Amino acid sequence: MSSFISAQAVQSITLGLLLLLLPVNGQEIAGAAQTLPATITGKDGATMALIPEGVFPMGVPKAARDGGEDERPNHDVFVDSFYMDIYEVTNGRYLQFVTETGHRVPQHPTDPSKGIWKGNMMPESITDLPVINVDWHDAEAYCHWAGKRLPTEAEWEKAAKGPNDWRFPWGDVEPTMEHANFNQTWRGEATLVQVGIYEKGKSPYGIYDVAGNVWEWVADWYEVDYYHKSPLRNPQGPETGTYKSLRSSGWQGETPQVRVFTRIKSLPTDRNNSTGFRCAQSLPTQATP
Repeated sequence: MSSFISAQAVQSITLGLLLLLLPVNGQEIAGAAQTLPATITGKDGATMALIPEGVFPMGVPKAARDGGEDERPNHDVFVDSFYMDIYEVTNGRYLQFVTETGHRVPQHPTDPSKGIWKGNMMPESITDLPVINVDWHDAEAYCHWAGKRLPTEAEWEKAAKGPNDWRFPWGDVEPTMEHANFNQTWRGEATLVQVGIYEKGKSPYGIYDVAGNVWEWVADWYEVDYYHKSPLRNPQGPETGTYKSLRSSGWQGETPQVRVFTRIKSLPTDRNNSTGFRCAQSLPTQATP
């Protein structure tokens, strides 16, 4: 009999012990969740959905044959409850942020044809399209202004697929143009679609556009082998790094890239016409009775 045990098996055992040691049982967790509103409105006016605490399988699904090395191994992660923007941040909401703070407008750094704002002006026609040409620092500044923060990779993936070991937010059915905006070529603002129109593409928690439309900045630094050493509870990503992680998939993504576990890297100063973001919000700290 082999005397070795895999790192993933150790993680599973440790996670099981962790759950047994939690100060509340399953019924109490369910009861606590019932006291929280299913949706709230952020300071920026955006609707946010409750993502309940619990374990989910992160990374390439166990039954899948695709996926990159940076998306392996599949591992169980416990994430505390939090709120997530139901929609990607739109140009209309970003305009409010720019107006109130004087922050720079979202422009492509080198090619005006890859932008959808007209100089410092936002055309009304793009109000409900996701904002693009924002770097990680722009996204973080917006979330801070709105009293929120960027989600972690683990939070983002939990919100995108729930507790399911799925390839896509809606299950394992291959994506169609009824699920997401993908496999496009750049045609200016016509490339993007209004947030929240794909009913078939939303996640189990009602989060829209977590596949296609735009890539989304998350809080974490990127590390190719992070999943091999990720904490079992509320992983925050590496402490330092050169690149930040992006999740979802952009309008140009081909079918294999639309998967909910896809992750890529980008310099935090990079601005391009396929990257936007959404915000998350922690639960308010409650005093112990």
